[in-house]
Amino acid sequence: MQNLLDHKSWSQLREVNAGEVDLWPCGGMESGAYGASLAGGSFDLLAFLKQPQTIVRLLSWVFAIVVFATITGEGYTNPDNNTNKCMFNNNDSACSYAVGIGVLAFLACVVFLVLDAYFPQISNAKERKYIVTADLAFSGVWTFLWFICFCYLANQWSKTSKTESLIVDAARAVVAFSFFSIITWGLLVFFAVTRYRQGVTEFSQNYTDPAHDHTTPYPPYATTVPQGYQQSPFSSGTEHQGDGGYQPPTY
Repeated sequence: MQNLLDHKSWSQLREVNAGEVDLWPCGGMESGAYGASLAGGSFDLLAFLKQPQTIVRLLSWVFAIVVFATITGEGYTNPDNNTNKCMFNNNDSACSYAVGIGVLAFLACVVFLVLDAYFPQISNAKERKYIVTADLAFSGVWTFLWFICFCYLANQWSKTSKTESLIVDAARAVVAFSFFSIITWGLLVFFAVTRYRQGVTEFSQNYTDPAHDHTTPYPPYATTVPQGYQQSPFSSGTEHQGDGGYQPPTY
C-alpha cells in the first residue's frame, strides 16, 4: 500500500488532469518552462528588475505615459476661444487615437508586469503557455498600432501650418516617443517569441510520460491483460465427470 501511494504521488508531479503538467522542483523535470524557473522559488525583486524583458516593458510603460499625458496636457489649443483643437493639424482624431493607444498600452504594461512577477510561481505549464501567448499576441498588435500612430501623427504634423500658438516641443515629443514605442513593443514581441519557443522545446525534451519512464523506483501500473487464458488443472476431471453423469463409488 505504501508503494502504491508513493507511486501515485510521484505520478501526480508529471500528469495532472489529462495533460496539465505541474512544474514543481520535485519530479523528473530539471529546468523550467517558457523562460522561467521551476515553481516554488522565492521572488527576487532585484533580479526581476534586471531582466531585459522587464526593462523594456518599463520603458514601454514610460513612453505610453509621455504620449497620452503630453497630448492631454498640451496637445489641444483654443485659438478662437471657442473649442479646443488638436495641435496636429486641428485633427481631433489624431489626438484621440494617440491618447487611446497610450492609455491602453499603459494599462497593458501594468498587467503584464504583474504577470511577469508572478510567472515563476505558476506551476502549471498550460497556464504559462496561455500567458506567453497572450503577451505575444498583444505585443504584436500594439507594435502595429504604434506604427500607425507614428505615421498618422507625423503626417498630420507635417501638414500643420500655424505653429505659433502651439508647443512645438510637445508635438515633436509625442511623435518621437510614438516611434520609440514601436521599437520597445517590437522587442517585447521578440522576447515573447523566444520564451514561447524555449518553453515548447524544454517541455518536449524534459517531460517524460510516467508509463514509459524507467527511472522511477516504482514500476508503472499494468496497462495490458494476459493474452491467453490458462485453464484450471481441476476443470478437466470435473468436466469428464459431468459428461458421464453420476458414478457411484466402487468398494
